[in-house]
Amino acid sequence: MKIQFPPFLYEGDKVAIVSPSGKIDNMFLRGAKAQLASWGLVPEMGKHVRSSWGCYAGTIRQRASDFQTAMDDKEIKAILCSRGGYGAVHLIERLDFTRFREHPKWMIGFSDITALHNLFQYNGFASLHAPMARHLAVEAADDPCSLYLRDILFGKLPAYKCKRHKLNRLGTAKGILRGGNMAVFHGLRGTPYDIPPEGTILFIEDVGERPYAIERMMYNLKLGGVLEKLSGLIIGQFTEYEEDRAIKKDLYGALFDLVEEYNYPICFDFPVGHVTENLPLINGAEVELISGKKGVELLINPPI
Repeated sequence: MKIQFPPFLYEGDKVAIVSPSGKIDNMFLRGAKAQLASWGLVPEMGKHVRSSWGCYAGTIRQRASDFQTAMDDKEIKAILCSRGGYGAVHLIERLDFTRFREHPKWMIGFSDITALHNLFQYNGFASLHAPMARHLAVEAADDPCSLYLRDILFGKLPAYKCKRHKLNRLGTAKGILRGGNMAVFHGLRGTPYDIPPEGTILFIEDVGERPYAIERMMYNLKLGGVLEKLSGLIIGQFTEYEEDRAIKKDLYGALFDLVEEYNYPICFDFPVGHVTENLPLINGAEVELISGKKGVELLINPPI
């Protein structure tokens, strides 16, 4: 399926801020609103963006209603998810793309929002795996990842460069960039919203998962024939976990053993994940991954 880019934004365009997963501190919402406004955009808060229902930002019906309203409104040009936290999967079967197809818009978020990225790609639309409200609120105005997000929204696509990691496999590949939070997309394996491996440059990251759990998920991808069909692999940041004695080595070392046999380019320690340097990536974009002796480049191609 051809993945469609939504239109890029112009100053004065409206951006909806919604909370499809966990509840969020109003301070971060205010900060994100101010940052978007400083870019010349017009932020609009969802009706239930500040709601609370247990650990969620409102009931499933409230969260789905806000998201659907933003999708349907032809004046809204982008949807910023306020935060992750478990809950986005509740919306997958409730969202209707009928009006969205007439007026596509960028959906922005990461972590648990990976479930929605998979949904958008299933429906044929690119989306932005990128920082959310807290990042926009607490980081400085000249924060590089915030500025990359701004640039992408306004149609300026980045070319990323990062240092070479000792475990990298050298090479060059072209493919469709797909991925996100490993536990979240692993939870969609075997469903219509699974990531198709053929022609995919997969990127993965996670937070708070024990290394043996990450290794188990990678074994699922290996034994399921996913890893062998990829065009490239980007291994991002895995944070806030306790080291495991069970696997007898660090996490990157364990993952290297699982992918060592493949001959496509593999990049370790890419700056994407639950870290300050969380580079915005376009899920569904055609990209070129260059893993070289001097470093790694990721080039995002403009839509044709």
